[in-house]
Amino acid sequence: MFNYLRKRFTSHIRERSRRRARLVSKDGRCNIEFGNVEQSRFVFLIDIWTTILDLRWRYKMTIFISAFLGSWFLFGLLWYVVAYIHKDLPEFNPSINHTPCVENINGLTSAFLFSLETQVTIGYGFRCVTEQCATAIFLLIFQSILGVIINSFMCGAILAKISRSKNRAKTITFSKNAVISKRGGKLCLLIRVANLRKSLLIGSHIYGKLLKTTITPEGETIILDQVNIEFLVDAGNENLFFISPLTIYHIIDKNSPFFHMAAETILQQDFELVVFLDGTVEATSATCQVRTSYIPEEVLWGYRFAPIVSKTKEGKYRVDFQNFSKTVAVETPHCAFCLYNEKEAKAKEKKGYDNPGFVLSEVSETSDTKM
Repeated sequence: MFNYLRKRFTSHIRERSRRRARLVSKDGRCNIEFGNVEQSRFVFLIDIWTTILDLRWRYKMTIFISAFLGSWFLFGLLWYVVAYIHKDLPEFNPSINHTPCVENINGLTSAFLFSLETQVTIGYGFRCVTEQCATAIFLLIFQSILGVIINSFMCGAILAKISRSKNRAKTITFSKNAVISKRGGKLCLLIRVANLRKSLLIGSHIYGKLLKTTITPEGETIILDQVNIEFLVDAGNENLFFISPLTIYHIIDKNSPFFHMAAETILQQDFELVVFLDGTVEATSATCQVRTSYIPEEVLWGYRFAPIVSKTKEGKYRVDFQNFSKTVAVETPHCAFCLYNEKEAKAKEKKGYDNPGFVLSEVSETSDTKM
């Protein structure tokens, strides 16, 4: 009993460690970090727009609120300094004929409120700038211009964050597993992908990368070596009519990296298949990329996907997403090499072959018979 539990625990730990090693998660996030970067982090401030867009919402909202509150308080201090220098505050006991730079600023709180009213153009009419101070007029113009810049930048960043095509990518889903079975007489690796919205992706293109560790003839070990994987759809892999779920497939031929794998050995392989779908969002014309990955445990040999599209009595086509990732066992060759050898053997049986060592000799028959 103890040995059984130990084996189960060891296999569970191995599976978890293997799952952590994947580069791309199932939802498309990249599991990678950069260390010992020589360049300073200030280089990200050069491209401040991309940096702001890549921030998480909690950091973005913190910057959004801090930018407005900070600018209101800063200009509130400046308005208070202007009133203090011009001796407009009540502690200076200004005369009745005294004309202040800003009407009705009695302290720091009223200066902050005037700053807020000026920058957001509320204009209650109780506090206003007079003609007495050129400094106050210049500060009013400067705050108005800076307020417009801050408002445009921060509101634009929020709008751009909301309308990013990354959110559209979440409505594109891939099947949980990839399957290997025969399709059109060829051994293929198949993956199902679906668009959960009725709006299309224009100019869609599907391709894949096989990530694995390779050793070059010179002895160099290349981690995450990338091999191109070509995926096809029956109508081609360009400009897909992505209105219903599609089954994309990769033909396992002699040029495929899966050619030398078999049903018994695929789980022993160390690879990660990353699948990409690029397209243009129909509503916003923004480019969108969706990606997912499959490890050996998620590639099922000898299965195909269950059908999910049917036609109702009303003449409408219905997609049952309950069977989207459901698979059905089918008879499949246990390796691509065996399938191609079987085809070559059958082809040779249908053909005739000349034996160069065979010589046809003619025998002359005589009509005379000896008695």
